[in-house]
Amino acid sequence: MRIGEAAGRSGVPAKTIRFWEDQRLLPAPARTPAGYRDYAPAVLERLAFIRQAQAAGLTLEHIRQVLDIRDGGQPPCVHVAGLISRRLAEVEARLAELARARPTAAATARSSPADTRRARRP
Repeated sequence: MRIGEAAGRSGVPAKTIRFWEDQRLLPAPARTPAGYRDYAPAVLERLAFIRQAQAAGLTLEHIRQVLDIRDGGQPPCVHVAGLISRRLAEVEARLAELARARPTAAATARSSPADTRRARRP
Protein backbone atom coordinates (compact mmCIF):
# COMPACT_ATOMS: atom_id res chain seq x y z
CA MET A 1 0.00 0.00 0.00
CA ARG A 2 1.18 3.52 -0.68
CA ILE A 3 1.91 5.98 2.09
CA GLY A 4 -1.43 7.80 1.71
CA GLU A 5 -3.36 4.59 2.25
CA ALA A 6 -1.17 3.60 5.21
CA ALA A 7 -1.74 7.05 6.68
CA GLY A 8 -5.50 6.86 6.16
CA ARG A 9 -5.83 3.36 7.59
CA SER A 10 -3.56 4.00 10.58
CA GLY A 11 -4.50 7.58 11.44
CA VAL A 12 -0.81 8.52 11.35
CA PRO A 13 -0.04 11.42 9.01
CA ALA A 14 2.13 10.63 5.99
CA LYS A 15 4.68 13.20 7.17
CA THR A 16 4.98 11.33 10.49
CA ILE A 17 5.34 7.99 8.70
CA ARG A 18 8.22 9.42 6.67
CA PHE A 19 9.80 10.83 9.84
CA TRP A 20 9.51 7.51 11.65
CA GLU A 21 11.05 5.82 8.65
CA ASP A 22 13.97 8.30 8.79
CA GLN A 23 14.31 7.57 12.52
CA ARG A 24 14.57 3.84 11.74
CA LEU A 25 11.34 2.96 13.52
CA LEU A 26 9.98 1.58 10.26
CA PRO A 27 11.96 -0.53 7.85
CA ALA A 28 12.52 1.03 4.46
CA PRO A 29 9.56 -0.03 2.33
CA ALA A 30 9.73 -1.55 -1.09
CA ARG A 31 9.38 0.92 -3.94
CA THR A 32 7.12 0.79 -6.96
CA PRO A 33 8.69 1.17 -10.40
CA ALA A 34 7.69 4.84 -10.20
CA GLY A 35 9.55 5.21 -6.88
CA TYR A 36 6.52 5.38 -4.57
CA ARG A 37 6.76 3.72 -1.17
CA ASP A 38 4.95 0.37 -1.13
CA TYR A 39 4.25 -0.72 2.45
CA ALA A 40 3.31 -4.25 3.44
CA PRO A 41 0.08 -4.60 5.45
CA ALA A 42 2.15 -5.39 8.58
CA VAL A 43 3.17 -1.72 8.74
CA LEU A 44 -0.27 -0.90 10.19
CA GLU A 45 0.43 -3.01 13.28
CA ARG A 46 3.84 -1.38 13.69
CA LEU A 47 2.37 2.12 13.36
CA ALA A 48 -0.24 1.28 15.99
CA PHE A 49 2.48 -0.02 18.33
CA ILE A 50 4.55 3.15 17.92
CA ARG A 51 1.53 5.33 18.69
CA GLN A 52 0.67 3.28 21.78
CA ALA A 53 4.25 3.40 23.00
CA GLN A 54 4.35 7.18 22.55
CA ALA A 55 1.05 7.50 24.42
CA ALA A 56 2.66 5.54 27.26
CA GLY A 57 5.39 8.16 27.32
CA LEU A 58 8.22 6.23 25.70
CA THR A 59 10.70 8.22 23.67
CA LEU A 60 11.41 7.37 20.05
CA GLU A 61 14.80 6.02 21.15
CA HIS A 62 13.13 3.64 23.61
CA ILE A 63 10.61 2.59 20.98
CA ARG A 64 13.45 1.90 18.54
CA GLN A 65 15.17 -0.28 21.14
CA VAL A 66 12.01 -2.32 21.65
CA LEU A 67 11.46 -2.69 17.91
CA ASP A 68 15.09 -3.69 17.36
CA ILE A 69 14.77 -6.41 19.98
CA ARG A 70 11.51 -7.63 18.46
CA ASP A 71 12.92 -7.48 14.92
CA GLY A 72 15.88 -9.55 16.13
CA GLY A 73 13.49 -12.34 17.05
CA GLN A 74 13.67 -11.84 20.81
CA PRO A 75 10.66 -11.11 23.00
CA PRO A 76 11.11 -7.54 24.28
CA CYS A 77 8.98 -8.15 27.37
CA VAL A 78 11.68 -7.69 30.02
CA HIS A 79 13.10 -4.62 28.31
CA VAL A 80 9.64 -3.09 27.86
CA ALA A 81 8.73 -3.79 31.48
CA GLY A 82 11.84 -1.93 32.61
CA LEU A 83 11.12 1.02 30.33
CA ILE A 84 7.52 1.24 31.50
CA SER A 85 8.56 0.99 35.15
CA ARG A 86 11.04 3.83 34.72
CA ARG A 87 8.48 5.93 32.83
CA LEU A 88 5.89 5.31 35.55
CA ALA A 89 8.38 6.48 38.18
CA GLU A 90 9.01 9.65 36.13
CA VAL A 91 5.26 10.30 35.85
CA GLU A 92 4.75 9.76 39.57
CA ALA A 93 7.61 12.13 40.40
CA ARG A 94 6.15 14.78 38.09
CA LEU A 95 2.71 14.36 39.66
CA ALA A 96 4.21 14.83 43.13
CA GLU A 97 6.03 17.95 41.92
CA LEU A 98 2.81 19.36 40.47
CA ALA A 99 0.90 18.57 43.66
CA ARG A 100 3.49 20.54 45.65
CA ALA A 101 3.25 23.48 43.21
CA ARG A 102 -0.55 23.56 43.10
CA PRO A 103 -1.20 25.46 46.37
CA THR A 104 1.26 28.19 45.40
CA ALA A 105 -0.22 28.51 41.91
CA ALA A 106 -3.76 28.62 43.31
CA ALA A 107 -2.83 31.28 45.87
CA THR A 108 -1.15 33.37 43.18
CA ALA A 109 -4.20 33.08 40.95
CA ARG A 110 -6.50 34.18 43.79
CA SER A 111 -4.35 37.19 44.62
CA SER A 112 -3.98 38.38 41.01
CA PRO A 113 -6.24 41.11 39.65
CA ALA A 114 -9.34 39.69 37.96
CA ASP A 115 -8.84 41.59 34.72
CA THR A 116 -5.19 42.21 34.00
CA ARG A 117 -6.00 43.83 30.65
CA ARG A 118 -7.60 46.84 32.39
CA ALA A 119 -4.71 47.10 34.82
CA ARG A 120 -2.21 47.43 31.96
CA ARG A 121 -4.04 50.07 29.91
CA PRO A 122 -2.51 53.54 30.05
